Amino acid sequence: MASVRAAGILSRFSSTTRYSLFTGYTCRNFTVYSAMLARTHVSYEVNGDVAVVRFNSPNSKVNTLSRELQSEFTQVMSEVWANGAVKSAVLISSKPGCFIAGADINMIEACSTAAEVTSLSQEGQRMLQKIEQSPIPIVAAINGSCLGGGLEVAIACQYRVATKNKKTVLGTPEVMLGLLPGAGGTQRLPKMVGIPSAFDMTLTGRNIRADKAKKMGLVDQLVDPLGPGLKGPEERTMEYLEEVAVECAKGIANKKISLKKEKGLMQRLTDYVMGIPFVRKQIYNTVQTKVMKQTKGLYPAPLKIIEVVQTGIEQGSDAGYLAESQKFGELAMTRESKALIGLYHGQVACKKNKFGTPQKEVQRLAILGAGLMGAGIAQVSVDKGLHTILKDTTEEGLSRGQQQIYKGLNDKTKKRSITSFERDSIFSNLTGQLDYSGFNKADMVIEAVFEDIHIKHKVIQEVEAVIPPHCVFATNTSALPIKDIASVSKRPDKVIGMHYFSPVDKMQLLEIITTDKTSKDTTASAVAVGLKQGKVIIVVGDGPGFYTTRCLAPMLAEAVRALQEGVDPKKLDALTTGFGFPVGAATLADEVGIDVAAHVAEDLGKAFGSRFGGGNVEVLKTMVAKGFKGRKSGKGCYIYQEGTKNKNVNPGVEEILEKFKIAVNPEVAKDSDVQYRLVSRFVNEAVMCLQEGILTNPVEGDIGAVFGLGFPPCLGGPFRFVDSYGADKLVEKMRKYEHVYGNQFTPCQLLVDHAKDASKKFHK
Repeated sequence: MASVRAAGILSRFSSTTRYSLFTGYTCRNFTVYSAMLARTHVSYEVNGDVAVVRFNSPNSKVNTLSRELQSEFTQVMSEVWANGAVKSAVLISSKPGCFIAGADINMIEACSTAAEVTSLSQEGQRMLQKIEQSPIPIVAAINGSCLGGGLEVAIACQYRVATKNKKTVLGTPEVMLGLLPGAGGTQRLPKMVGIPSAFDMTLTGRNIRADKAKKMGLVDQLVDPLGPGLKGPEERTMEYLEEVAVECAKGIANKKISLKKEKGLMQRLTDYVMGIPFVRKQIYNTVQTKVMKQTKGLYPAPLKIIEVVQTGIEQGSDAGYLAESQKFGELAMTRESKALIGLYHGQVACKKNKFGTPQKEVQRLAILGAGLMGAGIAQVSVDKGLHTILKDTTEEGLSRGQQQIYKGLNDKTKKRSITSFERDSIFSNLTGQLDYSGFNKADMVIEAVFEDIHIKHKVIQEVEAVIPPHCVFATNTSALPIKDIASVSKRPDKVIGMHYFSPVDKMQLLEIITTDKTSKDTTASAVAVGLKQGKVIIVVGDGPGFYTTRCLAPMLAEAVRALQEGVDPKKLDALTTGFGFPVGAATLADEVGIDVAAHVAEDLGKAFGSRFGGGNVEVLKTMVAKGFKGRKSGKGCYIYQEGTKNKNVNPGVEEILEKFKIAVNPEVAKDSDVQYRLVSRFVNEAVMCLQEGILTNPVEGDIGAVFGLGFPPCLGGPFRFVDSYGADKLVEKMRKYEHVYGNQFTPCQLLVDHAKDASKKFHK
């Protein structure tokens, strides 16, 4: 802040220094203001009659709209507007991969009241209204991420030029943090791209590529990225982007480029239809109905976005801007926003390798087992440039795995994420085989064979006979203790667990499991590979079920009990999704696989005893015996048919449940009781994992639960849920259930400690 104050003082002086730069035969004059010397986030120079303003947040890979950047940007633009020689301006970043990534979240979190956050929003609105009403044309030159507040800066400008680069994405992700665009975005976007597109952007938070942004009217001109030359491709592209933007700025100032867009027939027709109040009302109602269906009303931000957009359109800009700032302030104080922002910080923390740089980088990977998991792991590996061997025991299994990988890559081609040439180039990183040739050069082997300790022992012995001394052996298991798998290893320091989640190319989480013998370098290698694969990583201690499976198992056991008590699978799904889980408990069991659930229930039941009881495991075993293994077999709790999303309850399962039906106690059978029975067992196990040292911190516990198991994001994870709901209230509920069901609901000591002392929180 000292630099900002110094810049403010210096800017009062009008003295300037002139420099002449000679490049070949051309001479370029530009002016540097002495105030620039004190600025750290924003600088500018005057190139002829064009001011080129550069964003560059220090000590950061991205630019954010922090207080410092906003203050310096305001000062710089005041100086630019005061300079009569300047006829136009260009806004550009000094960071090749980022224009502006959004507002500084810490700035919002530092506020203690809604009024403070509203004030922040209004400051941003005022700043960008000046940009919008600028006496000279301003061109935004976009390369890399242009998100949230960054997009709001860009759309306040008179013209936008963007690179046709994969890294160039535009979007409004505020909804993912439980917020709304707070610097005029809800008011400008509908005018720029139309009401339907504005709702799609603000309600989904999806990233928009530059070519699509051009078609939508979000960007005015595209610039092709340049390849390598005397300078690197990024540097050349940035220089070229700046040249094009400067020429556009001059063209607009000289009236050679018109800012008035000619509308086609369809656009004029759309504008006419949108001018009818009845049509607009129908759109608001349709969007609201869709939001309620998807969110169950558990997320306040989407509903506020609809309200604020509607206010601006129906009551005018002044009312719209006021509503935007007020709702922005209100949302920032909600439990849901705090939970989602907590997950964002956790995600950032779990994308760093706290174990340091491994001694040898993993460049060659070998995967054992070409089934669903093995092929999935191979796909996310070759996709990131890792040379990967995929080994299976049969030609048929190997072929199926290779087809799965090719299909995954080809789907990206269909979506235009990659070209067919890029698809084939990525696929060429894969080598499919039936033997161990090439394993002598592998840096890491990941086994994804069947969940059987004897098979895993056989595999580890075979592999250790052919791999080099430095090679890491990772096992993809969901429940078997790593120390048991490593018991036959000659090098237990090189053995580690890497638990991926299905489908591997969609699920973000990777749970890494270490034993007391796993070396730090082995852990560093596993984390480095996971990060390269694009995963969010938690590192946990060894034990039956580790962290994620151990939390999920008691909840599924309770779900089976609820089914036995007469709760219909569809009703059970409705209760769990109504609490905030993206997938219902019955559907989740089908997705996991009924055979896998039965296997895990038995194993963990042996390890933890009656505490892990609940529903009768024979229900699951009988389903498996009848071939009801879940989605993969076409029948589980539901019947699955290709080409239709609607699924009916499996009559065969209804017969099984009738056979195993148990009496229900009305004291614990209300809908809310069923919900809290499921959730409390999940949460209690999570807290116990922290108590026992399986987890090292609550942050990784929340990330693992949300990104691996679908714990409601609006609650922020089990630990944040305890903080916000109240440990005392949760323990009280659990004691009630304990009275009926016994030790399966006995709260762990750490949870009891938090219940006794309200000042104890998992998150400060």
